[in-house]
Amino acid sequence: MADAAHPPAGRASQNVPARMYGWLNRLVASPGFQRLCTRVPGLSLLARREGAALFGVMQGFVESQALMALVELGVLARVAHAPATAQGLAHTLNIPADRLQVLLQAGAAMRLLTRRKTGQFALSPRGAAFLSMPALPALVRHHRVLYADLADPTAFFRGETQPELAQFWPYVFGPGAQIDPDATARYSELMAESQALVTQDALATLSFKGVQSLLDVGGGTGVFLRALHAREPRLQLALFDLPDVVAQSTLPQAIARHGGSFRTDALPQGADMITLIRVLFDHADSTVLTLLQRCYHALPPGGRLAIVEPMSGGATPDPHTDVYFSIYTLAMQTGRTRSADEIAALLGQCDFAEIKAKKGKRPYVTSVIEAQKPHSPA
Repeated sequence: MADAAHPPAGRASQNVPARMYGWLNRLVASPGFQRLCTRVPGLSLLARREGAALFGVMQGFVESQALMALVELGVLARVAHAPATAQGLAHTLNIPADRLQVLLQAGAAMRLLTRRKTGQFALSPRGAAFLSMPALPALVRHHRVLYADLADPTAFFRGETQPELAQFWPYVFGPGAQIDPDATARYSELMAESQALVTQDALATLSFKGVQSLLDVGGGTGVFLRALHAREPRLQLALFDLPDVVAQSTLPQAIARHGGSFRTDALPQGADMITLIRVLFDHADSTVLTLLQRCYHALPPGGRLAIVEPMSGGATPDPHTDVYFSIYTLAMQTGRTRSADEIAALLGQCDFAEIKAKKGKRPYVTSVIEAQKPHSPA
């Protein structure tokens, strides 16, 4: 029986004394209370909702695998142009019609497809939104690596496995890491695809008032800078990233390029704003502290730093960042998903001031922290 009386996770649950929590848990677990929930209208509704939520958590792995199949088979794109039945698609996809019917039915249940009275399946508005963002299918395909790393979750959390995901992002291991051109190309392509969503939210949240020049550190092939250049052509922009990554950038000539590693090299001087777009959570605290110190020294007095990435909910666990991103970065073996408070503490160690956190419109995509280098030494 589902927990109908348990307060929701987050701040509200923190206000419940430990003794009260114990009493509530015993009450909810009792057969008598569960029978009561089935008879009382209000409680029965809450119980059904919580039961459905719990089942949703349990079946999440199956949903992710069904989504993977839909993407890899190109089902959404096929029915976007012309609705089709399982029988109609079976030969083209080389899948038995009865098994394909199960997949299509699952896609409709996840509201990526719609099932018509004729038995045909068509693209739904949710499916159309999914296809409109190339980053999402790219990430789903990439998740095959993460799923393999989580095949034995107990061993994974004990640290007894060697995650393949760590090899996908070899650059995070710093100088000496073996980075072949193919790995760099795969990294750059995935970053470029996924960076588009982050860029949308970053531009919607950040203010560039008073900024004349901006340096984007770890900006990959320059997705953020291209979008910013289109919106703010007056700004002097520059990219700093690993030489192999910068070499693959396709930026307007007006945007300067600097190849280097923030682990070993000082950052270019002259920008009055520095952006770190999805950079910190790829790295350990010691590396992050070094980077923030280099940002501090590269900025002029009054210069601004903007950190844009998904952030942990900290004391109020977030259902997205504290599940997906935290486990993803754990598999990477070097970084971790930090809360706004944790990032603010690191900024404070580097003498940044005026530290302000801004929750993004889509925190599961990104949030923002801005800080300023004081006009005079502390």
